[in-house]
Amino acid sequence: MKEWIDSVLNHKRRQAFPLITHPGIELMGATVKSAVSDGRVQYEAIRAASETFHLSTCSSMMDLTVEAEAFGAMVNMPEDETPRVVGRLLKEMSDVEQLQVPALDQGRLPAYLLANQLCVSNIKERTLFSGCIGPFSLAGRLYDMSEIMVSIYTEPETILLLLSKCSAFLVDYCKAMKSTGTAGVIMAEPAAGLLSDEDCRLYSSDFVKQIVQEVQDDNFTVILHNCGNSGQCTQAMIESGANALHFGNAIDITEALSECPPHLIVMGNLDPVSLFKQSNPDQVKQSTLELLNRTKNYPNFVISSGCDLPPQTPLENIRAFLEAVEEFNRSI
Repeated sequence: MKEWIDSVLNHKRRQAFPLITHPGIELMGATVKSAVSDGRVQYEAIRAASETFHLSTCSSMMDLTVEAEAFGAMVNMPEDETPRVVGRLLKEMSDVEQLQVPALDQGRLPAYLLANQLCVSNIKERTLFSGCIGPFSLAGRLYDMSEIMVSIYTEPETILLLLSKCSAFLVDYCKAMKSTGTAGVIMAEPAAGLLSDEDCRLYSSDFVKQIVQEVQDDNFTVILHNCGNSGQCTQAMIESGANALHFGNAIDITEALSECPPHLIVMGNLDPVSLFKQSNPDQVKQSTLELLNRTKNYPNFVISSGCDLPPQTPLENIRAFLEAVEEFNRSI
């Protein structure tokens, strides 16, 4: 990972890192439900996407339900849509006090660990990243997002206890993913984008930092993804200690780059829905080139989709994105 980070910082060529597991699922004719349930199907989808688009980096699915399910949350899994948590697992302090940190054999966790292992064993020419949810986003799925946004002010001790348990579990989970040999983990923490910078630091970044300190080193890095941040909590993200930050399309990426230190990798932030899914190849290419030119003075920038590309994203739009990156690289 240290070599990969150095290669980003010390070369003028832009690296492209789109989050494209769903197109891989469709390339192999599988369903979303099968990919989030079966590690072998997920591995085949990751491999299909990386080989079809000749990617130098690839990642496992951004599924924000698998960890909550391991804790006992109910999850609805449609055939061809991303899974979602239904209902509320925790309602009060006594529920949180009794909550057990799950072992890594619960729910679909073994399937995701298997997907990581198969990727490392069989996709050797690419940099591979695991994926997990962030502590505040996990807590929100267990406690209900609307309720947790109120309770951080009315019952902060309850939420802090819940976050400590979520973080303890995520340390174990990240260590297990690290043991498979992947290069790092993309930690999706979109719910933290609902918070102010001060609250984001207290209820998200302080706990992310604990995880970072346990797992991040020269061989394994944490990429903190927060597509909810519109600019108000970038400093809190920086203070997490993650080696890379991944931003969604809600933020002006040049402002984020100006706030971030030059050694910190900054990724993002083309709109995964209105651009990648709903526009056409010409628009994708134009928007990609515009973003590359606006960020050309920041060597720590890696261009990416602002989030995981949704199901039914046209393949020709992904190709247009990659062609634009290659065109830009030839020009410099």
